Amino acid sequence: MRNLTLLMKKDKKKQTENSSEELAPQPGNLWRARVISTNDFEFCSPSLDMEIAQGNFIIMLTRYGMDLAQILGPVSNLASVKTTGIRRIVRIASEKDLSRFNSLEKLGKKAFEICSEKISELKLAMKLVSSHYTFDERKILFFFTAENRVDFRELVRLLATQLKKRIELRQIEAREETRVVGGVAVCGRLYCCHSITDQLAAVSIKMAKVQNLSLNLLKASGPCNRLLCCLSYELENYTGERKLMPRRGARIAHEGVIYEVGEVNMLSRRIQLFASGGRRICVSASSIVKKTGGGWKIRSDKVHELAAENEGI
Repeated sequence: MRNLTLLMKKDKKKQTENSSEELAPQPGNLWRARVISTNDFEFCSPSLDMEIAQGNFIIMLTRYGMDLAQILGPVSNLASVKTTGIRRIVRIASEKDLSRFNSLEKLGKKAFEICSEKISELKLAMKLVSSHYTFDERKILFFFTAENRVDFRELVRLLATQLKKRIELRQIEAREETRVVGGVAVCGRLYCCHSITDQLAAVSIKMAKVQNLSLNLLKASGPCNRLLCCLSYELENYTGERKLMPRRGARIAHEGVIYEVGEVNMLSRRIQLFASGGRRICVSASSIVKKTGGGWKIRSDKVHELAAENEGI
């Protein structure tokens, strides 16, 4: 009997804490939502008798527990969604739920101050990023960054004693800190990782090279001191365009003169060709084609057009 009771307790705990219940994607009944406290973007599904609309605030099960989220919109491409990644919507948030969330936010700020004081007292090499109570008040989550691994066992003990709650500390990276905190980027819009998606794809300096962007890391990096997420957005288009244009340094013969490709502007699809003696011509990408034996040439039907475009250069 005792073993059965233990199994029942474990099963109940697993159902409560395992927020990733396996649900089958249902056309027209699968939604994308943003968890307010952690800024996680989740796929979620309501029960059949629940009417959901874009902009609704909902109470849903997340990987950390029950929390408040906002519906962003329906999911049309079900093939891209894994059943293990769908969260269950508990209910549409009521005025009472929203009021309770605001109260928990205030408690979270107090918990943040207390945790910051304890970190200073213990002289731990860590930076506290955020804190919040789960909606069911089962635990308090603290997110922090640190250059190295931190032994925070004493910190957890002190917090649990003072706050009388289950304490969970999670170490995150610099990019995740920016995603959680948010802010305005150099483009004048909200950070992509905070407002569009929480899926932080790998970004490399090679992406900047392909797009002919500045290799100055200060210009190509965000507030997290990592390369800008948006470098990956148009990479596929630029990679496709590069195949249709000669690379810088390629040689092209025109009217008995050997020109060298000096600049390739993929946005305007214009190419600058330079020759000895300071000669220069500007051609459109459509004026140049690949030769069957390799290399590039100017299309014969574009020669007159090319001459008119470069008259006076």
